[in-house]
Amino acid sequence: MNFDNIDTPAALIDITRMQKNIARMQAQMNMLGVAFRPHVKTTKCIDVVRAQIAAGARGITVSTLKEAEAFFAAGITDILYAVSIAPSKLPRALALRRQGCDLKLVVDNAAAAAAFAEFGREHQETFEVWIEIDTDGHRSGITPEQDTLLEVGRILHEHGVNVGGVMTHAGSSYELDTPHALAALAEQERAGCVRAAQRLREAGIPCAAVSVGSTPTALAARQLDGVTEVRAGVYVLFDLVMRNVGVCSLDEIALSVLATVIGHQPDKGWAVLDAGWMAMSRDRGTSKQSHDYGYGQPCALNGTPLSDYVVSGANQEHGILSPVGAQPPHDDIIQRFPIGTKLRIMPNHACATGAQFPEYHAFSADGGVAVWARFQGW
Repeated sequence: MNFDNIDTPAALIDITRMQKNIARMQAQMNMLGVAFRPHVKTTKCIDVVRAQIAAGARGITVSTLKEAEAFFAAGITDILYAVSIAPSKLPRALALRRQGCDLKLVVDNAAAAAAFAEFGREHQETFEVWIEIDTDGHRSGITPEQDTLLEVGRILHEHGVNVGGVMTHAGSSYELDTPHALAALAEQERAGCVRAAQRLREAGIPCAAVSVGSTPTALAARQLDGVTEVRAGVYVLFDLVMRNVGVCSLDEIALSVLATVIGHQPDKGWAVLDAGWMAMSRDRGTSKQSHDYGYGQPCALNGTPLSDYVVSGANQEHGILSPVGAQPPHDDIIQRFPIGTKLRIMPNHACATGAQFPEYHAFSADGGVAVWARFQGW
């Protein structure tokens, strides 16, 4: 690929890899017999999401109302806002629904459920609300056997709110790294969410949707009885954390940051890049995993990893490229990476790195490069 005309730092998407990742996940969902609702927070890019929908995705998941508004404006109507919404944001949610957006909201506590019910009554709007279930203690939600589950369900149901389903996210899967452990957590995630739906139904509260998902558990799941849909996001690009988890290889990572060598510190064995943490993000998710990739894995322009080097440090606009292990002779770094050399850096966390850029440069196997807009904000 010829990237000479792209200013650095820049976010690159390898379209061939991205398409393979999309096809792999969709094939897994088809095999398991469930609908797939991708989480679009990873890319926040309509070009990527159109490729996911073309492959068979049904609806999308978002993490901000800005995403919901932007994707609805682009013609996507089936949207799950998978973060417990602050009551102050309900007017924006109402505006989307009044415009025809099939927006589903999420709640995990009685106070928020009561606020939904009151706001809906005041504005004569029947919101569709899903209840978040905690199946692994990772973050938020109500555990399947908690009394709070039925309390929240009753508050919603008895006050005219449509309880559309339950949803969960096994975020602790990012801490695992064996197929057996991932499969076990996928089953725990499935069983817990299905159990929560069962309890609601037995209490006379409708609960049609049972939504589970994270990239690792989606790819590790062996059966999804009782589940209606799966959500996953980072799979579309993958990253170094996912490589350490074991669900992708380096040559499946579709996102990289194009960077240029702008200086050297030969006594330290360093080359200095124009991509610091403002480009790579401060995410150091691999630091607690089996392989610490620093701030990113450097690659040649053709995507081949330079396994003997790592981006070991970063300031706001400077990245430090240094050798792994023993220091080479001082002049090696200058000879190997002269000023002006361009490299691609694979990121620790695709969502965080993508968030640093307003656009992607998406390149295809035939050498074409397209600019894909990416939106930001909440």
